[in-house]
Amino acid sequence: MVKLLVSAKGHGKTIRLIQMANESHRNADGNIVYIDHNKKHIYDIHSGIRFVETSACDIFNYREFVGFIFGILSQNSDIQEIYVDGLYKIIESLSDEDLVKLVKRLDDIGKADSVDFIIGMSNDKGTVPEEIKEYII
Repeated sequence: MVKLLVSAKGHGKTIRLIQMANESHRNADGNIVYIDHNKKHIYDIHSGIRFVETSACDIFNYREFVGFIFGILSQNSDIQEIYVDGLYKIIESLSDEDLVKLVKRLDDIGKADSVDFIIGMSNDKGTVPEEIKEYII
């Protein structure tokens, strides 16, 4: 399953994602991964959550990001949730068309591997492509 946390920059998405991840960790049966574009919030995340920083990864498009996700999943078959903070900062080029493809692909991966993806992205809810508005929380 994919959940999109969408709002304009500066409206508290990161704080909410951190709270959600930390709360989920308390009740999780599996492992939690938190992906961020830098290490700014590494100490806000519970130490039992795997923190992955992407600044040195140069992820240019959504296909590379999907490959990155598969790499994470291949290292641990017990991942229950993956939080992604700042999607547009992690992926250098992400058009609306590619965003739709990414969300649909992550949804397929989530169903196949029983992983939930919770993604924070700076965007106006009104400009999110219609095909993925059902994923907004």
